[in-house]
Amino acid sequence: MWSKREVIDYALQRRNTLQALRRSPRTLSHSDACDADPMLIRAALHHGEDTTDRCPICESRLVHLHYVFGDQLGQYSGRIKSSAELNEMQNEFGEFKVCVVEVCTDCGWNHMITSFLLGDGVTRRPPRRQRTVEDIYG
Repeated sequence: MWSKREVIDYALQRRNTLQALRRSPRTLSHSDACDADPMLIRAALHHGEDTTDRCPICESRLVHLHYVFGDQLGQYSGRIKSSAELNEMQNEFGEFKVCVVEVCTDCGWNHMITSFLLGDGVTRRPPRRQRTVEDIYG
């Protein structure tokens, strides 16, 4: 991704959460750390990209989800995109934010691991709103 900038790494927050889970007087319970929403797990099962990373709780494989946000995306803001789609989008949009979330579909561990901006810097109008199934059937 050639236009990747303003990268924020959340490794320190992730490490702090794991330390709070493993401390002797436990300050964080297992159910608080592994609290993935059922919709997040479903999204990870169907749209996630497999990684070689292991879950810090149960040692199963983690899945990454790439959420995109931005005014120039219009109604497509807040959707999950693959890495290939992100490479195409950075040429089509001026600026949008990508949030990468790691999810364990077995135990429910989830954490945002990084966020960054993509885009070519040219301001564009959002695409014309298209009717969706929600518009038709309410």
